[in-house]
Amino acid sequence: MEKYEPNWESLSAYEVPEWFMDGKLGIFIHWGVYAVPAYNNEWYPRFMYMDEVSRKGVNFFEHHCKHWGHPSEFGYKDFIPLFKAEKWDPEAWIELFQEAGATYVVPVAEHHDGFPMYDCSFTNFNAAQMGPCRDVVAELEIATRKAGLKFGVSSHRAHNARYYTFKDNYDTTNPDYHKLYGVPRKAEEPVSYEFVLDWYARTQELIDKFSPDVLWFDFGWHRDEFEPWRPRVAAYYYNHALEHGYEPVLQYKDKIPENAAVLDIERGKLDGVRDHYWQTDTSVSFKSWSYIEDDEFRSVTSLVHDLVDIVSKNGNLLLDIGPKADGTIPQEVQDLLRGLGAWLKLNGEAIYGTRAWTTYGEGPTGIPKAFREQDQAAYSAKDVRFTKKDNVLYATLLGWPGAAATVRTLQEGGPVAAEQIASVALVGVSGELAWSQDALGLTVQFPEAAPCDHAYVLRISLKD
Repeated sequence: MEKYEPNWESLSAYEVPEWFMDGKLGIFIHWGVYAVPAYNNEWYPRFMYMDEVSRKGVNFFEHHCKHWGHPSEFGYKDFIPLFKAEKWDPEAWIELFQEAGATYVVPVAEHHDGFPMYDCSFTNFNAAQMGPCRDVVAELEIATRKAGLKFGVSSHRAHNARYYTFKDNYDTTNPDYHKLYGVPRKAEEPVSYEFVLDWYARTQELIDKFSPDVLWFDFGWHRDEFEPWRPRVAAYYYNHALEHGYEPVLQYKDKIPENAAVLDIERGKLDGVRDHYWQTDTSVSFKSWSYIEDDEFRSVTSLVHDLVDIVSKNGNLLLDIGPKADGTIPQEVQDLLRGLGAWLKLNGEAIYGTRAWTTYGEGPTGIPKAFREQDQAAYSAKDVRFTKKDNVLYATLLGWPGAAATVRTLQEGGPVAAEQIASVALVGVSGELAWSQDALGLTVQFPEAAPCDHAYVLRISLKD
């Protein structure tokens, strides 16, 4: 293929690779210096300096002063020596992610805090030279690719210029630390051209160093200062992939044409099938993307249901975890990942390699607004999600129906006629199930015992 030009007309020739649409599940990793204070969420570096506000009723500034000292005495930089990663084993992480059923891994390469987790050429404030003194992203890449998984990186750098508060008695104004906090600026000032150039150079370096299968961007680069650079980044990334023989996935939140990259919806889902392939990124935690003390975790059932729902609507799930500062993954998180993986080990045929059907499904239970996952009502056996692969239609019930279930979408005169059905089976149970079709739907007789927890997959084999 000819090289891409840095304009949206040329970039709209991009096609989402099959590996991504087949893989369905990725693991996102928020791990950085913010795991040391481990308080409330990963935005601690920003809010610890804001003495005039509280965030959602939480006063980070007061917490910081009480536990660590005033920011004029103990700044964010002073957490870096405490970020030691002394128990970190990247291969053990990847083994766990494989148990979870993930097919790609995306660590945060640099968060808003300005501390890259790789050996960044543009600042000495990075994990290879300070804190752990290990190139975290490089080591994760080696372990990930060795295991046969796809590897990506995320960049949150664009918001760094607007992240910190600058006051005369704060270390954020000290020129010695500008490579971490950025150059002081007033809140109303636009991001400088120098910062944008630095951001672009760092993005190029990430691409050049890691040839990432996934390049994920947080908000920040949607601002006007970055507008002419967005197509340049896309073209540079896609052309690098062409030259080095990999199939790239560029992910964005807004300000990019929908056919030029892959839309990512943060902590949210869609209410129907989207023609263009997409992704949800969300966390195993309701409260944070990174490790914090006293966290509130989701359930395995909710993770399974999210994955099934998203895949039925032509999307992937990028599921985030937050390791501790020492490099260990909390036991609650390990249990959630293994629980999701156990379900996928039995039912993965209805997920991996499938495509969305003509309709995503049926049922009375809706979805909450973005960032309101805790408001999700419980699904039931009446909530069904469809996927398709070759001559098999999968109907996944998000609850156990008891003796029988009726799938209303598959009623007589609907998209699948009785004479098209070769057999109906329940994944995890040997043999075929009795079924009938009428004006109410496809009614299937279920066995007495469920083969698993969380969700139940009907395998409807269709004749050629």
